[in-house]
Amino acid sequence: MDQKPVVWIVLGAVILAVVALVLGVGMSRAGVFSHGKKAASVQATASAAASSPVALRNDEAAVQVVDGVVQFYFAVGKADLAQGAQAALADAVAAAKSGKKLVVSGYHDSTGSAKLNEELAKKRAFAVRDALRAQGVAESSIELKKPASTPHTQGSDAQARRVDVAVQH
Repeated sequence: MDQKPVVWIVLGAVILAVVALVLGVGMSRAGVFSHGKKAASVQATASAAASSPVALRNDEAAVQVVDGVVQFYFAVGKADLAQGAQAALADAVAAAKSGKKLVVSGYHDSTGSAKLNEELAKKRAFAVRDALRAQGVAESSIELKKPASTPHTQGSDAQARRVDVAVQH
């Protein structure tokens, strides 16, 4: 009996399995299986309930809601909002439209040029302010606080690259 066809069939099946595995892992990491949203991008609930801190990477923006505070995290050197920003801001927008004030606070690390860090923190806070205004929040309902330094953080620390939106009570 000739075993060459069996060997080729087994070899072909192994190759197809490896290709399918590699494609599946790549598509999963790209968020293809999470209905168009990156899994780590949004960890906010409609009720703004407390959630665990989001796992952050330096090359990704993220947004989460913790104890009613919307926290935007930014990629290193960038001021682009994460996917899901509008959904995460829903409760804050509703509060502002009912007459409450929103406080937007930016943060930056204490390494490198203080002036450049503060300027990037401002750009990030303005990006969040613009997202609020795009959802119909009046300028008079938004209070921008001066960017604050987060001491003892490195440039790669996500906590230093964030903007918080809190409802003032």
